[in-house]
Amino acid sequence: MHKQTKKPLLKGLRAFSLAVIVLSMGLFFSSCQKDEELKPVPVISLSSASAINAAGQTVSTTISVSAPEGAKSLTVLKNGVPQPAVSFNGETSLDYVYDYTVDALPTGSVINLSFSVMDKKDRPSDIEIFSITVVAKPIVEVPEGNLTGTINWTSDKIYRLNGFVRVADGVKLYIEPGTLIIGDRESKGTLIVQMGGQIFAEGTADNPIVMTSENPPGFREPGDWGGLVVCGRAPNNITAATGQPVELEGGYGAFHGGDNPNDNSGVIRYVRIEYAGIPINPNEEVNTLTMGSVGSGTVIEYVMASYGLDDAFEWFGGTVDGRYLIAYRGLDDDFDVDLGYSGRVQFGLGIRGAALADQSGSNGFEVDNNGSGSASEPFTSGVFANMSIIGPKKTRETPISLQFQHAAQLRRNSRISIYNSYMTGYPSGLYIDDDKAGSGQAALDGHLQIRNLYLAGVEHWGGNGYGSAGTLFTGEPSNGAQHPNNPRGVALKSHANFPGGQEAYETWYSTPEFNNHLISKWEDLGINESIFDLGVPTLTLPGSSMLLNAARWDNTPKADSFFQNVPFVGAFGSTDWTQGWAEWNCHIVAYF
Repeated sequence: MHKQTKKPLLKGLRAFSLAVIVLSMGLFFSSCQKDEELKPVPVISLSSASAINAAGQTVSTTISVSAPEGAKSLTVLKNGVPQPAVSFNGETSLDYVYDYTVDALPTGSVINLSFSVMDKKDRPSDIEIFSITVVAKPIVEVPEGNLTGTINWTSDKIYRLNGFVRVADGVKLYIEPGTLIIGDRESKGTLIVQMGGQIFAEGTADNPIVMTSENPPGFREPGDWGGLVVCGRAPNNITAATGQPVELEGGYGAFHGGDNPNDNSGVIRYVRIEYAGIPINPNEEVNTLTMGSVGSGTVIEYVMASYGLDDAFEWFGGTVDGRYLIAYRGLDDDFDVDLGYSGRVQFGLGIRGAALADQSGSNGFEVDNNGSGSASEPFTSGVFANMSIIGPKKTRETPISLQFQHAAQLRRNSRISIYNSYMTGYPSGLYIDDDKAGSGQAALDGHLQIRNLYLAGVEHWGGNGYGSAGTLFTGEPSNGAQHPNNPRGVALKSHANFPGGQEAYETWYSTPEFNNHLISKWEDLGINESIFDLGVPTLTLPGSSMLLNAARWDNTPKADSFFQNVPFVGAFGSTDWTQGWAEWNCHIVAYF
C-alpha cells in the first residue's frame, strides 16, 4: 500500500468523477444571492489513498469531513459508476470509515473509488480517490506491539508490518519459505526480535523469504520501511563494562547485550531484505539487518540486503557467525562492525551503485571498537574471509557520489582480521584510521590482521588507480596524470598517528608472509566487468583469473575450523551460490 504517492492520472480521474457526480445529482448553479454569505465549501481527506488485497478481503479508508454548512451526503463512484450514497445529518465535522470488499477481478486490476461530500447548500467537495489493487494473496495486517506465543507466517498470505512489531522474550516466530513480508512506510514498520525472542525465517534456494517495500515497481526507494533487527544476550563491550543492556540507536526500545556467547536468536536463511532503513529520527536510520549482541547459537546465512538507506549489515557486539552475505547497492556501509563483535564471516559480497552513498561517507567495511576508540573488551575482533568488495567506480569516466570513501576503514582500536579477499573501485583502498589511536598499533602487534588481500585500482584513475570521488574526466588531464583540482586517492591510506608513519604502514602491509598484493587495475584480477553494472552479474571466476587458486590458509592464524579452506580469493570460485534465491532487479519485480 502506497500512502503518499498520488499518480498523475488521478488528476484526470478526479475531474471526470466530479463531472459525473454533478450530472448525476442534477445540480445547476447560477449565482448566489449577493446578500447571502456562505461558509466555505466542504473539504475531505483520506487516511489512506490506496490499498492492496485479494478478492473477498475487506479494505478501508477513513474519510475526514469538514463541512461548515453541514454535511448532507457522501457520493461514491466505482471506476466512474455511481454507488449507493451515504446520508449524513448536518455534521460540520466527522470521520467516516468506508469499508469495501475487493471484487473478484484478475490480479493487478485497479479499482478506483471516488469520494465527494455534498453539504446542505448542495455544494460538493473536491474529489478524493481511493485506489485498490487486486493481489493474489490476502494481506494480513500485523499490528504494532509484542507478538505472543508461537507465531506461524505462511506463504499463502502477505504480512504487512505496522510500526514496531516485536518478537518478545520467549516468543518464537516461524516464517515459511516463499513468504512475503512488507513494511508500512507511514508507521515505520520494523520487525524486531527482542532479547530472548527467536525468529526461524528459513527459506530455500528455490523459494526464499522476501521482506520488502509495500510500494509497487517504480515507486520503491531506500528507507521505505524499517528492516530486520535481531537483539541477543551475547557480550558487547559496553554491557561488559556497565552490566546493563545497550539500546540501539534511535531509541525504539531494542536492547541487547549480556554474558552468553552461545545465545540463540533462531535461524535466518535464504532471506532477502530490500528497501529498508527508514529514519527513526533525523540521521538515525535502521540498518537493513541489524544484529545487536547476537550469539553464536544463531544461524545467519544466504542473506541479501538490497537498497537500504543505511548500512546493509551491522554487528553491534555479539558472537554470531555468518556465511553467504550480499550487500547490494545500499547507501552507507556494506559491512559495519562495532562494539566488540567477535564472530566469523565467510563468503561476503558488497556491490555499490555509483550514485548511492550516504552523507556520513560510504565504505565497504567500517570497523570500530567503540565510538571513543577506548580499549574496552571484548575488542572488535571479528574474522572475515573470502570477501569481494566492489566499489562504485568501474572506469575512470564513471561518475560517482562525492560521499564514497574507502574499501575498508579500520579505526578506533578495532582488531578485525580479513583473509583471502579482494577490494576495488573505491577512492581509497585500505585505510587504517588512527584519528582515535589504537588500530595501527594493533596491526603492528598482530592483533589486526590483513592476509592474502588483493587491492585493485581503476585503470588511469588519479594516475595510480585511485582518485577523488568528485573528479569527472572528460579527456583532461591525460591518462596517468594527477587531477589538478582533486587529489588522487591511495591504495594504502594511513593516519598521521600510525606508529612510524606511512612508510611503516606500507612495510607492514607488504610483509612477505602476509602475502598481500597491490594490483594496478581490477581487470588484472580476472573478474567479470558485469559485477559493476545493474542486472544479473557474472560472479564466478574464469580459469584464467589470478584469484582462482590464490588463497592461502597457512598464514591465517585466526581462521579456525569454521572456515572452509577453499582455493579461491574472494567470495566466488567456479560456483555461483546466489543462483535461485538472489534478486538483482528487485526494483522491477511485481511481488503482488
